[in-house]
Amino acid sequence: MPASPSAATGADPTDRLRNFVRRLARPLDFASRDAYAHLTTVKNLGSFVSAQVVKALAEAVYSPQVEGELLALRQLFADFHAKLAPAEQKRRLEQARAILARLANVEVTGADVTHCTEKRNGHPEESPLSPGPSTSTRIELCALPIRFAKGVGPKRTMALERLGVNTVEDALWFLPWRYEDRSVVTPIRRLRPGQRVTVCGTVIAASLTRIPHRRLTVLNVTLADSTGRLHAVFFNQAYLEEVLVPGVRAMLLGRVQIGRKSWAGLQLDVEQYELLEKEGDVPLHVGRIVPIYHETKGWTSRHMRVLIKSLLDQYAAAMPDILPEPVRRRVNLPRMAEAIQEVHFPSPGTDPVALERGTTPARRRLAFEELFVLQLALGSRQRSVKEEIKGIRFDTGTPLLGRLRAALPFSLTPAQERVIADIKRDMASPRPMNRLIQGDVGCGKTVVALHALVMACGSGYQAALMAPTEILAEQHYLTLRGLLQELGLKPVLLKSGGRTKARIATLQAIASGEAQIVIGTHALIQKEVRFANLGLAVIDEQHKFGVLQRKTLLDKGYHPDVLVLTATPIPRTLAMTVYGDLDVSVIDTLPPGRKPVCTWLFTESQRRRAYRIVRDEIEAGRQAYIVYPLVEESEKIDLQAAIQGMERLQAGEFRDWRIGLLHGRLSTDEKERAMAAFKAGELHILVATTVIEVGVDVPNATVMVIEHAERFGLAQLHQLRGRVGRGGQQSYCLLITSGRSSAPSSEARRRLEALVQSNDGFVIAEEDLNIRGPGEFFGVRQWGTPEFRAASLIRDADLLQRARQEAFALLEQDPHLAKPEHHALRAAMLRRWQTKLELGSIS
Repeated sequence: MPASPSAATGADPTDRLRNFVRRLARPLDFASRDAYAHLTTVKNLGSFVSAQVVKALAEAVYSPQVEGELLALRQLFADFHAKLAPAEQKRRLEQARAILARLANVEVTGADVTHCTEKRNGHPEESPLSPGPSTSTRIELCALPIRFAKGVGPKRTMALERLGVNTVEDALWFLPWRYEDRSVVTPIRRLRPGQRVTVCGTVIAASLTRIPHRRLTVLNVTLADSTGRLHAVFFNQAYLEEVLVPGVRAMLLGRVQIGRKSWAGLQLDVEQYELLEKEGDVPLHVGRIVPIYHETKGWTSRHMRVLIKSLLDQYAAAMPDILPEPVRRRVNLPRMAEAIQEVHFPSPGTDPVALERGTTPARRRLAFEELFVLQLALGSRQRSVKEEIKGIRFDTGTPLLGRLRAALPFSLTPAQERVIADIKRDMASPRPMNRLIQGDVGCGKTVVALHALVMACGSGYQAALMAPTEILAEQHYLTLRGLLQELGLKPVLLKSGGRTKARIATLQAIASGEAQIVIGTHALIQKEVRFANLGLAVIDEQHKFGVLQRKTLLDKGYHPDVLVLTATPIPRTLAMTVYGDLDVSVIDTLPPGRKPVCTWLFTESQRRRAYRIVRDEIEAGRQAYIVYPLVEESEKIDLQAAIQGMERLQAGEFRDWRIGLLHGRLSTDEKERAMAAFKAGELHILVATTVIEVGVDVPNATVMVIEHAERFGLAQLHQLRGRVGRGGQQSYCLLITSGRSSAPSSEARRRLEALVQSNDGFVIAEEDLNIRGPGEFFGVRQWGTPEFRAASLIRDADLLQRARQEAFALLEQDPHLAKPEHHALRAAMLRRWQTKLELGSIS
């Protein structure tokens, strides 16, 4: 077998290059043979070629001519995958083989190549980072391992990897989380006890004291400037005895104390220090605005400053400026090299408020780039979906739709009609539907989805409705079963577990196509579930599902149409990131006759006033919910609290009325009986856990009492409130804070007050985003929001809007970013988002 490019450094350089060419030529020749008949059988060709080129560039520095050819070769395969059009794959293979042919004829001399393991000036080269500044232009920074950076090494590499820093690019994008202004140098004569100051002077004396019984060392240093002398103390830093020797100039940061024991005057307890070689030296850790980084065991903020300064000196000029110049000018942003320097080490006089808020021009430049690249990825994903052919054409005029309208006991709102028209247009299209239905609680999303389900079945296809919990799946099934059966359609409910015989029968009905509509949870995506001809997937509360779970459902059909429902209003900034590749329809009106729910906040001491409202409503012939929280970690305790609460209410305040209980541990039949009794008016009060958060519709229920309201999230409170106000009467939501302390935390009070002040789900969602942040808004079980290094969806909402406009405008001009000036941008987009968006954009 020919020697690989990593052969001994003594090998002839021409032979090394030709061995490398032969290694790559074999799979390319095979893929091109017989008019490209074998192309589909060669797997991972893009990653193989890219890895081999990076390896070759890392092991040797070739002449500019050779390196240019190698980088061009890698560019051809950076995004080479099976989804590329066959014609494009063939074109790239032809170009790659032409490059290899030219490289095979290059004569490389010893002067043309430098091996990264050779010695220069008597010093061994340890890595591809070592050759010097010129190397920074030869290898992409994302391909330079951080382990080879000066001062890192194996142990510190592990620490940096815990911080998510694996490459030079990762390090330069590891931004400070705050800054300290240490730029003011205070003369020693002006020091006062209690001050945190920076001083600068010359060491005139130093002595180390060891205190064995306390395992303590104390380094006493005397520092002098032109105004006086100062005693400075370093604790447990004995190694500094050899650093802070008399005659050394140093800057010290610390807190001024009154001298102890034999020391008269003032003393400085030192936190940070820096040596100054000469008068004009620019300090790094003191005497300036200092960046503060997140730390981990074995790696401090001081270590990071040293590393970042070294990398900036070597590579800042090589940071790719991937933003198109016209875009950069229109948005008035600095160049990348300038921005990356400023964000790590701000210039003197930088506005401290802007630094604190993350609104400096440098920070906004980096934030805009992140948002711009994401929006390009989402826009590209949206275009790719619209270019697919689904192979299904639905009959939007199926007679079943007319029968459904006749069976509904109410008329649809104009907003619902508008959204159904959007869905019909999508389902009649040869392109797959990929649509989000967004609306507030009670706006009627389920009946809109029902029209899509019936349309699919009326066209001869199966449809699936996936809900995040068994309770919600059961509620959907119980709500829709009667209507669907009246239309002659067979719905089935598929849950995890259950009786084996019944489950097997359900699976057989799905596989044969006898079951036309399948309602379920994660059970729908299990391997044994096979659809005869799945044409539509409706996903309810999509953010509660993992990405792979949603993708697995879609893979059970051939490009099925996708309809996403969310009862959680999404703030615009989040919608443009999480749902940026979906077409969005909003149901923005409630059914006629609905009145806004009055929401009041009560403390434990005001409980009787809340109960008085409940009694008044029941005496007027209406009904009430009383909800207890159910926290996963303490489910048994909370369930017991709900049961005991019902018993107390039945024996006390509401002894004259009938009370029922609904919780998640009841069987499906028991839940159905409890809800049927409540809907029929046989129960006056329904005590429940959060199983009634969504899907329950009892128009006569006008009061919602929420116990321990401080334990609920804002979105969940809004969902619960949506269970009342579904008829024509005035309804009420009563929030009771209780527990050991009747005064909720400031954050909890902010949530509760936001609910009291507004019924608008979008206003509440914005406040929820501001309180909890984007990650918590969606929870931790799903793909959720993208991880940003510089951008903030709350702070940079204006940048996000502008980034989306600019990204979509660029895609109009250059849909595939194929122009030479956009190649680096395309590579960055694919590197950052290709894997995530192949999954993350699956609605």
